[in-house]
Amino acid sequence: MLEWKEEYSIGVEQIDEQHRHLFEIGNKIYDLLENYLYVDKYDRIVSIIQELKDYTKYHFQAEEDYMIELKYPRYFSQKVEHDDFIQKIEGVDLESLDRDQDKHIREILTFVFDWVLEHILKKDMLIGA
Repeated sequence: MLEWKEEYSIGVEQIDEQHRHLFEIGNKIYDLLENYLYVDKYDRIVSIIQELKDYTKYHFQAEEDYMIELKYPRYFSQKVEHDDFIQKIEGVDLESLDRDQDKHIREILTFVFDWVLEHILKKDMLIGA
């Protein structure tokens, strides 16, 4: 589980709120992984992955629009990282996920939490600066 800390704030309220929501989606993945009452988690994780895809596309577009408005010099590198993230999420092999659900859910969770934290702390912080 990953909790939002004020030190993750970049100082742009709209973007910070969206980042908090990404944490919430990541925590849905965590909660699903830790829920041992569900024998079959496939439909639930597919739904969360779709939510993650939809929301990251929305968030990345908002963030990119903000960077364009600011004439942010690192816009292109941010855009590439955003596109890579979406490509990774869209590339989740749902057939493999169905065969070994907890393993793949754990991999998705690790990827999302690591990427989001790394990206916010090292890249997005520069936008607010």
